[in-house]
Amino acid sequence: MSSRDETLGLVDALAQLSFLVQNALAEIAADYDLSLIQTRLLGVLRDREPTMNELGRHLDLDKSSITGLISRAQRRGLVVRTVSDIDRRVARVSITDDGRNLVEQVAELFAVRIGNLLADLADDERQDLARLASRIVGADMRRNGFEPGTEAVSD
Repeated sequence: MSSRDETLGLVDALAQLSFLVQNALAEIAADYDLSLIQTRLLGVLRDREPTMNELGRHLDLDKSSITGLISRAQRRGLVVRTVSDIDRRVARVSITDDGRNLVEQVAELFAVRIGNLLADLADDERQDLARLASRIVGADMRRNGFEPGTEAVSD
């Protein structure tokens, strides 16, 4: 085994893998003039219409940051903000058709890039990696008050 093939420690391996994944997503997002946080926003909105406060929790942003993020996305025609009929202080955010088309393009390219990163793994190794990563993500979400499956991946 060459020194390049030696096993990294768990922390280093996860850190390096995280860098690879985040860099792949950042490069694809940049091709569409999106930041990572904008890409995560669109990913979250693919299957839900959260309130501004819920979005802030999902994305770990304060009120002013989430307001600016939504305003920029709204100017691009990617999202819409609607005021609740029940409580006028509450605004919900939903993705537009343009936003959905954009996030689907990014997600498709991202899947290809991740597939390329995992090309040297056997199918059963990919399944094991998916299962273990899902357990870690699910446990973290529960610790932070979210139900697993409530944040779409693009983040």
